[in-house]
Amino acid sequence: MRSRQRMFAAAMRLLLKCLRLGRRRRFKLIRQAEQLWHYGHLCLRSLLYNSFTNGDVVLDSLFEPVYWLVDHVTRWFGVVFVALVIGLTSSIVAIVYICLLPLILQTYTPAWICWHLAYGHWNLIMIVFHYYMAITTSPGHPPQAKDNLTGVSICRKCIAPKPARTHHCSICNRCVLKMDHHCPWLNNCVGHYNHRYFFSFCLFMTMGCIYCSISGWEMFRDAYAAIERMKLLEKERLQVTANQTYYQTPPPTFHFRQRAFHKSVVYLWVLCSSVALALGALTLWHAALITRGETSIERHINKKERQRLQKKGKVFRNPYSYGSWDNWKVFLGVDVPRHWITRVLLPSSHLPHGTGLTWDLPPCVTAQRVPLLAI
Repeated sequence: MRSRQRMFAAAMRLLLKCLRLGRRRRFKLIRQAEQLWHYGHLCLRSLLYNSFTNGDVVLDSLFEPVYWLVDHVTRWFGVVFVALVIGLTSSIVAIVYICLLPLILQTYTPAWICWHLAYGHWNLIMIVFHYYMAITTSPGHPPQAKDNLTGVSICRKCIAPKPARTHHCSICNRCVLKMDHHCPWLNNCVGHYNHRYFFSFCLFMTMGCIYCSISGWEMFRDAYAAIERMKLLEKERLQVTANQTYYQTPPPTFHFRQRAFHKSVVYLWVLCSSVALALGALTLWHAALITRGETSIERHINKKERQRLQKKGKVFRNPYSYGSWDNWKVFLGVDVPRHWITRVLLPSSHLPHGTGLTWDLPPCVTAQRVPLLAI
């Protein structure tokens, strides 16, 4: 009897001891989990905390996967975009020569024929020349060695010298001198050495599209009305064919050449008008940037710097702006008055002012630059 009581008491003590140990272990595990949670929360906050973080930084971080996808798609499809530009432009030129030029020679007066032939071929030559130069000319890259380069920063991605106005292109994976943007329609960056070719191509392409849209407006209206007549007569012909008797004859059918002619005119006018609107807006945007002496990237940088200095009661002055008129002269490379004809209105492969590494005062600028900061 006593031995049973002793065994029962020993079992009860062992059970209570196990319960106590389990409770302590459970509390210990809970404390460890709470410590790990607080430690992880602290690490996360320390990694994410940044005193310079604002809405733009958060938005850029959220769109980083989209930027990565766009960069890789643009890199691989650049050749497709170039082929598309060449194909569409060639189709418009072919339609003009095959369909419209014979009509112009038959119906227009000699003065208008000379005008169309002169302006049309001049515009075409300027478009082809500047597009070829824009896609084949390197935008310019800084040297890898830091010899002869003073006062430059280091690119965080290239780990190489980064002169003023130089930016890293994530698509080309290189730094570009005076980078404006990477153009997929050129499959090339727009920088110091081909910026003028890019803008001239946009300008002359817009002028050519506007010229085709205005000149072909009456032809477009007639061709569109003819296509609608074709559809109506085709519908009547099918109805007559379905209910044909010996006393009914179907309406006349249009030949393939007539259909192709009218559809080509409609295609030409719609494409030229669309490109004129889209490319015209882009050309005006770049013209405004050139007037201010900025690139597309510098426009955002200068805007933030202007807002930052405005809070301190200071005024930001762009150090690379020489005034509206002088900015255009520097951009186009106009040193003397005759250059407006030989370098702007005619194909010219002259180099821009400077090397893109330093930005000294160009010889065509007479006025001194304003200071960077003015109080």
